[in-house]
Amino acid sequence: MSDYQAVYDAVRSKIHGGDIGGAVEEAIRSINMGHYADMAGRSIQEAAMEYTRPSVMMRPKISKEGNQWCALYGDNLQDGVAGFGESPHLAMYDFDKNWHKKETP
Repeated sequence: MSDYQAVYDAVRSKIHGGDIGGAVEEAIRSINMGHYADMAGRSIQEAAMEYTRPSVMMRPKISKEGNQWCALYGDNLQDGVAGFGESPHLAMYDFDKNWHKKETP
């Protein structure tokens, strides 16, 4: 269903006493506010999920190793957990993946 059809249907069901302008305004406001509230709720959920990532909670050290970035939690690669990538961002996502693969210190 197109947005225009939804507005049309809402307006048609809301016309009272010939106040077409008020009915249109009310219909548009009710349709858009629900959409924006949904978008805001999703954004809040996404932000909350980011805070639960191991790379956010454990705050590994970031360093450049050759042509790769390294995110390391622990004293060394053998005892700690590391992630590598072409950027700090990718190294952190690799760290998150590797955090769940092995027992953490």
